[in-house]
Amino acid sequence: MMIFEKYRDDIEAELKSIVTTRSSPFYSMMQYHLGWVDIQGNPQKHNTGKLLRPTVCLLACEALGGNWKAALPAAAVLELVHNFSLIHDDIEDRSIYRRHRATVWHIWGEPHAINVGDGMYALSQLALLRLIKNGISHEKVLRIIGLLDDACLQLCEGQFLDISYEQRTDITIKDYTNMIKLKTAALLSTSFTIGAMLGTDSDAVIEDFSNFGLSLGIAFQIKDDLLGIWGEEKTTGKSESDIYQRKKSFPIVYALGVAPLEEKEKLISIYKKQIIDKKDVAEVTMIIDRLNSHDHTSEIAKRYHQHAITILERMDLSLHNKELLKNLAVFLIERDY
Repeated sequence: MMIFEKYRDDIEAELKSIVTTRSSPFYSMMQYHLGWVDIQGNPQKHNTGKLLRPTVCLLACEALGGNWKAALPAAAVLELVHNFSLIHDDIEDRSIYRRHRATVWHIWGEPHAINVGDGMYALSQLALLRLIKNGISHEKVLRIIGLLDDACLQLCEGQFLDISYEQRTDITIKDYTNMIKLKTAALLSTSFTIGAMLGTDSDAVIEDFSNFGLSLGIAFQIKDDLLGIWGEEKTTGKSESDIYQRKKSFPIVYALGVAPLEEKEKLISIYKKQIIDKKDVAEVTMIIDRLNSHDHTSEIAKRYHQHAITILERMDLSLHNKELLKNLAVFLIERDY
């Protein structure tokens, strides 16, 4: 999608100016995770992801008439915060690969990975001060720092719930939706909010962008859940179905809620196994397909997407900027990676 290319080079340049100014193997591990170097620290261009959060921050800022280049430090910080959480997630989920490469903890061990994730978060906090040099008021920067820290707390709370749910089989759709609001949607919402703050002083407009991002974030995660089971490896970058990790994503939570007793007990028995094999994955997939879990999950994602569009339609924006935001929303719900 073209909107992701518009800001990409500037976002990456800002990120590199934050991360590469300090020289040691510690920072090389950060650069490896971000896709810039190989294990030995040699320059290497790798998949750096969609840069979704920094992109929507700059898009919101520009849509409201703000100077998106002045907002670049905030955009870069949002990507650093997202990636610090991914480094920790990989440890907690025991994920060996991310974006077709070995994860930081799998190469250098858990202690180093925890330290690298923490260091990336600290860098993000320092980098926010760059906004002051770009002419953003101290008061607004302080508000942004507070917003970002609150989003990080919500992210951590969401991850706590996600881990807690691993041992439970009574998770409801409401429980699950609350969890992804915290774990995924909060940071995406904050990305839109910060971008809007850097483009306007209107609290009402900022709130609209925040709510738009929240609904879009929920739709985004539910779409991810679909891809985690039915997506193809060559597009998603994942080497295997989320079922192998016993993830209770939306399709599984829905299936557990509607399955007849015999099928529910079968799903539970498989998810209680220490190791899930190919045969187990095939059986789970067959059960949830029979329960129409894919189509129901897709429908729920579309509902949240439509709610986001409804919020967008009432915003006082130019037709051009509304179309850009609408196209972004459509991409997030229709993507295959």
